[in-house]
Amino acid sequence: MSKKARKQRKRLENAPHHKRRKIMSSTLSDKLREKYGTRSIPIKKGDEVEVMRGSFKGHVDKVAKVDRRNYKVYVEDVTVQKADEAKVPYGVHPSNLRIRKLELSDPLRKEKIQKFQKEGNK
Repeated sequence: MSKKARKQRKRLENAPHHKRRKIMSSTLSDKLREKYGTRSIPIKKGDEVEVMRGSFKGHVDKVAKVDRRNYKVYVEDVTVQKADEAKVPYGVHPSNLRIRKLELSDPLRKEKIQKFQKEGNK
């Protein structure tokens, strides 16, 4: 991996969809970090997150949408008001979020998280 900022930005911009998933990881809360033995995990729709930075700092709600193309996560009730008084969702970068509760309805995700858990207990 290059140290040059230009090449890092280029790699991020041209990353394929399957690699963007891993890039869009958020840190876990202390409880989850201890439970699963990993520091961060790719974010997914349905996870309960806390906004850690910006004007919505401290807001806790579920993830409504994950936009991999623009590296944005849309959290429920994190909206801005436009000039015509319409409310539009505000995209937050996943590095500015902390996962408080995981959505474990997907069996593949559950299996992968349990794998982290087993490795952490060794």
